[in-house]
Amino acid sequence: MGMPLELNTMIVTKGNEKRVTDNIFQVEKKGYRLYPLDIPLNIHKTKNGECIGTAVVRKVEMEQEKTIVTYELTKLHSTN
Repeated sequence: MGMPLELNTMIVTKGNEKRVTDNIFQVEKKGYRLYPLDIPLNIHKTKNGECIGTAVVRKVEMEQEKTIVTYELTKLHSTN
């Protein structure tokens, strides 16, 4: 039996990001998703929205059909 898996090259938060510490955030996504680690990725509030910043994924946790992405915000383009 296969496991559905999605590969992502940008972080889409939909406004659900949570601050862990100063520039470290987490966002929980439904399903299993892979993200490249330790390279800059664009952050978007929506999939087709403009880029609001740049982040580096530090940790990806997958369990119970959800993925928790921990990322470090490295550049912020907009505060809205």
